[in-house]
Amino acid sequence: MEQGSAREGVRPPYGPGAYAGTPATGRVPEQMRGGRSQDAPLVRGEHTHGEPPAPRVIRHSVRDQILQALRAALVDGELTPGQVYSAPALGARFGVSATPVREAMQQLATEGAVEVVPNRGFRVSERGPRELAELAEVRALIEVPVMLRLARTVPAERWSALRPLADATVTAAAVGDRASYAECDRAFHRAVLTLAGNEQLVAIADELHRRSQWPLAAGPATRRADLLADAAEHTALLDALIAQDLTVVQALVREHFTGADG
Repeated sequence: MEQGSAREGVRPPYGPGAYAGTPATGRVPEQMRGGRSQDAPLVRGEHTHGEPPAPRVIRHSVRDQILQALRAALVDGELTPGQVYSAPALGARFGVSATPVREAMQQLATEGAVEVVPNRGFRVSERGPRELAELAEVRALIEVPVMLRLARTVPAERWSALRPLADATVTAAAVGDRASYAECDRAFHRAVLTLAGNEQLVAIADELHRRSQWPLAAGPATRRADLLADAAEHTALLDALIAQDLTVVQALVREHFTGADG
Protein backbone atom coordinates (compact mmCIF):
# COMPACT_ATOMS: atom_id res chain seq x y z
CA MET A 1 0.00 0.00 0.00
CA GLU A 2 2.99 2.21 -0.02
CA GLN A 3 3.26 2.71 -3.74
CA GLY A 4 2.70 5.92 -5.65
CA SER A 5 0.84 6.77 -8.88
CA ALA A 6 0.85 8.81 -12.14
CA ARG A 7 -0.60 12.30 -11.90
CA GLU A 8 -3.43 13.65 -13.97
CA GLY A 9 -2.51 15.44 -17.16
CA VAL A 10 -0.23 14.61 -20.05
CA ARG A 11 3.29 13.61 -19.13
CA PRO A 12 5.85 13.47 -21.95
CA PRO A 13 8.37 10.62 -21.82
CA TYR A 14 11.66 11.01 -20.04
CA GLY A 15 15.04 10.73 -21.65
CA PRO A 16 18.69 10.95 -20.53
CA GLY A 17 19.66 14.28 -19.10
CA ALA A 18 16.21 15.88 -19.23
CA TYR A 19 13.00 15.89 -17.29
CA ALA A 20 9.81 16.35 -19.24
CA GLY A 21 7.33 16.13 -16.37
CA THR A 22 5.36 18.91 -14.75
CA PRO A 23 3.44 19.57 -11.55
CA ALA A 24 0.09 17.97 -10.82
CA THR A 25 -1.80 19.71 -13.62
CA GLY A 26 0.51 18.21 -16.24
CA ARG A 27 1.59 21.76 -17.19
CA VAL A 28 4.37 24.03 -16.04
CA PRO A 29 2.71 26.89 -14.11
CA GLU A 30 2.34 30.08 -16.15
CA GLN A 31 4.78 32.00 -13.98
CA MET A 32 7.44 29.35 -14.69
CA ARG A 33 7.19 29.50 -18.49
CA GLY A 34 8.73 31.96 -20.87
CA GLY A 35 10.50 35.25 -20.24
CA ARG A 36 12.29 35.87 -16.99
CA SER A 37 11.84 33.06 -14.50
CA GLN A 38 10.68 34.04 -11.06
CA ASP A 39 13.94 33.03 -9.48
CA ALA A 40 15.89 35.54 -11.61
CA PRO A 41 16.64 38.95 -10.02
CA LEU A 42 14.80 41.98 -11.36
CA VAL A 43 16.85 44.19 -13.66
CA ARG A 44 17.01 47.82 -12.57
CA GLY A 45 14.05 49.69 -13.96
CA GLU A 46 12.21 46.50 -14.89
CA HIS A 47 9.35 46.93 -12.44
CA THR A 48 6.89 49.79 -12.84
CA HIS A 49 7.04 52.95 -10.74
CA GLY A 50 5.93 52.27 -7.21
CA GLU A 51 5.94 48.48 -7.62
CA PRO A 52 8.28 46.79 -5.13
CA PRO A 53 10.76 44.20 -6.40
CA ALA A 54 9.55 40.61 -6.34
CA PRO A 55 10.19 39.07 -2.89
CA ARG A 56 12.72 36.27 -2.59
CA VAL A 57 10.03 33.84 -1.43
CA ILE A 58 8.88 33.57 -5.07
CA ARG A 59 12.08 31.76 -5.97
CA HIS A 60 11.41 29.31 -3.18
CA SER A 61 7.89 28.81 -4.50
CA VAL A 62 9.26 27.83 -7.91
CA ARG A 63 11.82 25.58 -6.24
CA ASP A 64 9.10 23.88 -4.23
CA GLN A 65 6.89 23.35 -7.28
CA ILE A 66 9.76 21.71 -9.12
CA LEU A 67 10.61 19.63 -6.05
CA GLN A 68 7.06 18.27 -5.99
CA ALA A 69 7.13 17.54 -9.71
CA LEU A 70 10.45 15.71 -9.40
CA ARG A 71 9.15 13.68 -6.46
CA ALA A 72 6.14 12.67 -8.55
CA ALA A 73 8.46 11.66 -11.38
CA LEU A 74 10.45 9.48 -8.99
CA VAL A 75 7.30 7.69 -7.84
CA ASP A 76 6.16 7.23 -11.42
CA GLY A 77 9.55 5.81 -12.40
CA GLU A 78 9.89 8.55 -15.01
CA LEU A 79 13.25 9.52 -13.56
CA THR A 80 15.14 6.33 -14.29
CA PRO A 81 17.24 4.75 -11.50
CA GLY A 82 20.94 4.98 -12.40
CA GLN A 83 20.40 7.76 -14.95
CA VAL A 84 22.19 11.11 -14.57
CA TYR A 85 20.14 14.30 -15.03
CA SER A 86 21.65 17.78 -15.28
CA ALA A 87 20.09 20.83 -13.65
CA PRO A 88 20.39 23.04 -16.80
CA ALA A 89 18.66 20.41 -18.95
CA LEU A 90 15.88 19.95 -16.42
CA GLY A 91 15.54 23.71 -16.08
CA ALA A 92 15.21 24.10 -19.83
CA ARG A 93 12.33 21.63 -19.82
CA PHE A 94 10.62 23.55 -17.02
CA GLY A 95 11.28 26.97 -18.54
CA VAL A 96 13.23 28.16 -15.50
CA SER A 97 16.88 28.67 -14.68
CA ALA A 98 18.99 25.85 -13.34
CA THR A 99 19.06 27.39 -9.85
CA PRO A 100 15.67 26.23 -8.49
CA VAL A 101 16.14 22.85 -10.17
CA ARG A 102 19.55 22.44 -8.57
CA GLU A 103 18.13 23.40 -5.18
CA ALA A 104 15.31 20.89 -5.56
CA MET A 105 17.74 18.15 -6.57
CA GLN A 106 19.97 18.99 -3.61
CA GLN A 107 16.96 18.44 -1.35
CA LEU A 108 16.33 15.09 -3.02
CA ALA A 109 19.99 14.24 -2.44
CA THR A 110 19.61 14.84 1.30
CA GLU A 111 16.61 12.49 1.23
CA GLY A 112 18.63 9.80 -0.54
CA ALA A 113 16.58 9.89 -3.74
CA VAL A 114 19.49 11.05 -5.91
CA GLU A 115 23.27 11.24 -5.70
CA VAL A 116 25.41 14.22 -6.67
CA VAL A 117 27.69 13.53 -9.65
CA PRO A 118 30.35 16.28 -9.77
CA ASN A 119 30.35 18.30 -13.01
CA ARG A 120 27.51 16.22 -14.43
CA GLY A 121 24.38 16.53 -12.33
CA PHE A 122 22.41 14.07 -10.23
CA ARG A 123 22.07 10.30 -10.53
CA VAL A 124 18.79 8.71 -9.46
CA SER A 125 19.55 6.22 -6.69
CA GLU A 126 19.20 2.53 -7.46
CA ARG A 127 17.30 0.63 -4.79
CA GLY A 128 16.82 -3.09 -4.28
CA PRO A 129 14.21 -5.27 -2.54
CA ARG A 130 16.29 -5.47 0.63
CA GLU A 131 16.17 -1.71 1.19
CA LEU A 132 12.42 -1.74 0.61
CA ALA A 133 11.98 -4.56 3.13
CA GLU A 134 14.11 -2.73 5.69
CA LEU A 135 12.03 0.42 5.31
CA ALA A 136 8.82 -1.59 5.76
CA GLU A 137 10.23 -3.19 8.92
CA VAL A 138 11.22 0.15 10.45
CA ARG A 139 7.86 1.69 9.56
CA ALA A 140 6.05 -1.23 11.18
CA LEU A 141 8.10 -0.86 14.37
CA ILE A 142 7.06 2.80 14.57
CA GLU A 143 3.49 2.84 13.27
CA VAL A 144 1.92 -0.45 14.35
CA PRO A 145 2.10 0.08 18.14
CA VAL A 146 0.97 3.69 17.76
CA MET A 147 -2.03 2.72 15.62
CA LEU A 148 -3.03 -0.02 18.06
CA ARG A 149 -2.80 2.39 20.98
CA LEU A 150 -4.89 4.97 19.12
CA ALA A 151 -7.48 2.30 18.29
CA ARG A 152 -8.10 1.88 22.02
CA THR A 153 -8.23 5.57 22.92
CA VAL A 154 -9.53 7.66 20.00
CA PRO A 155 -13.34 8.05 19.80
CA ALA A 156 -15.23 6.88 16.70
CA GLU A 157 -16.18 10.40 15.56
CA ARG A 158 -12.54 11.37 15.15
CA TRP A 159 -11.93 8.34 12.97
CA SER A 160 -15.02 9.22 10.91
CA ALA A 161 -13.45 12.60 10.15
CA LEU A 162 -10.69 10.78 8.22
CA ARG A 163 -13.14 9.22 5.76
CA PRO A 164 -12.40 11.75 2.96
CA LEU A 165 -8.71 10.86 3.13
CA ALA A 166 -9.42 7.15 2.81
CA ASP A 167 -11.82 7.83 -0.06
CA ALA A 168 -9.15 9.91 -1.82
CA THR A 169 -6.83 6.89 -1.94
CA VAL A 170 -9.61 4.86 -3.56
CA THR A 171 -10.19 7.58 -6.17
CA ALA A 172 -6.51 7.78 -7.09
CA ALA A 173 -6.20 4.00 -7.23
CA ALA A 174 -9.27 3.66 -9.45
CA VAL A 175 -7.56 5.60 -12.24
CA GLY A 176 -4.15 4.03 -11.66
CA ASP A 177 -2.69 7.41 -10.68
CA ARG A 178 0.49 6.36 -8.88
CA ALA A 179 1.83 9.79 -7.93
CA SER A 180 -1.51 11.02 -6.61
CA TYR A 181 -1.99 7.71 -4.79
CA ALA A 182 1.38 8.16 -3.11
CA GLU A 183 0.36 11.60 -1.84
CA CYS A 184 -3.06 10.41 -0.65
CA ASP A 185 -1.51 7.35 1.01
CA ARG A 186 0.91 9.51 3.00
CA ALA A 187 -1.85 12.01 3.85
CA PHE A 188 -3.98 9.23 5.35
CA HIS A 189 -1.10 7.86 7.41
CA ARG A 190 -0.10 11.34 8.58
CA ALA A 191 -3.64 12.08 9.70
CA VAL A 192 -3.81 8.83 11.68
CA LEU A 193 -0.45 9.37 13.38
CA THR A 194 -1.22 13.03 14.08
CA LEU A 195 -3.86 11.82 16.52
CA ALA A 196 -0.97 10.65 18.72
CA GLY A 197 0.04 14.28 19.28
CA ASN A 198 3.73 13.65 18.55
CA GLU A 199 5.06 15.89 15.76
CA GLN A 200 8.47 14.20 15.68
CA LEU A 201 6.83 10.82 15.22
CA VAL A 202 4.74 12.13 12.31
CA ALA A 203 7.75 13.71 10.59
CA ILE A 204 9.96 10.62 10.89
CA ALA A 205 7.21 8.23 9.79
CA ASP A 206 6.31 10.43 6.81
CA GLU A 207 9.92 10.56 5.61
CA LEU A 208 10.25 6.77 5.84
CA HIS A 209 6.93 6.43 4.02
CA ARG A 210 8.09 8.73 1.20
CA ARG A 211 11.31 6.76 0.74
CA SER A 212 9.36 3.49 0.62
CA GLN A 213 7.39 4.80 -2.37
CA TRP A 214 10.39 5.19 -4.69
CA PRO A 215 10.47 2.42 -7.32
CA LEU A 216 13.02 -0.36 -7.40
CA ALA A 217 15.87 -0.26 -9.92
CA ALA A 218 14.61 -3.35 -11.73
CA GLY A 219 11.07 -3.78 -10.51
CA PRO A 220 7.75 -3.77 -12.37
CA ALA A 221 5.48 -0.74 -12.23
CA THR A 222 2.77 -0.90 -9.61
CA ARG A 223 -0.43 -2.25 -11.14
CA ARG A 224 -3.80 -0.56 -10.80
CA ALA A 225 -5.09 -3.71 -9.10
CA ASP A 226 -2.37 -3.40 -6.45
CA LEU A 227 -3.32 0.20 -5.78
CA LEU A 228 -6.98 -0.74 -5.45
CA ALA A 229 -6.13 -3.50 -2.98
CA ASP A 230 -4.03 -1.13 -0.91
CA ALA A 231 -6.73 1.54 -0.93
CA ALA A 232 -9.30 -1.05 0.18
CA GLU A 233 -7.11 -1.72 3.24
CA HIS A 234 -7.40 1.97 4.20
CA THR A 235 -11.18 1.80 4.00
CA ALA A 236 -11.41 -1.49 5.89
CA LEU A 237 -9.08 -0.23 8.61
CA LEU A 238 -11.09 2.94 9.04
CA ASP A 239 -14.33 0.97 9.24
CA ALA A 240 -12.85 -1.22 11.98
CA LEU A 241 -11.55 1.80 13.88
CA ILE A 242 -14.96 3.48 13.76
CA ALA A 243 -16.59 0.26 14.95
CA GLN A 244 -13.86 -0.06 17.61
CA ASP A 245 -13.30 -3.67 16.61
CA LEU A 246 -9.80 -4.06 18.05
CA THR A 247 -9.34 -7.63 16.82
CA VAL A 248 -9.93 -6.63 13.19
CA VAL A 249 -7.87 -3.46 13.61
CA GLN A 250 -4.87 -5.43 14.85
CA ALA A 251 -5.09 -7.91 11.99
CA LEU A 252 -5.45 -5.17 9.36
CA VAL A 253 -2.66 -2.99 10.73
CA ARG A 254 -0.16 -5.85 10.79
CA GLU A 255 -1.20 -7.03 7.34
CA HIS A 256 -0.96 -3.49 6.05
CA PHE A 257 2.80 -3.42 6.70
CA THR A 258 3.85 -7.05 6.34
CA GLY A 259 2.01 -7.29 3.01
CA ALA A 260 3.10 -3.89 1.70
CA ASP A 261 5.11 -3.66 -1.52
CA GLY A 262 6.74 -0.36 -0.64
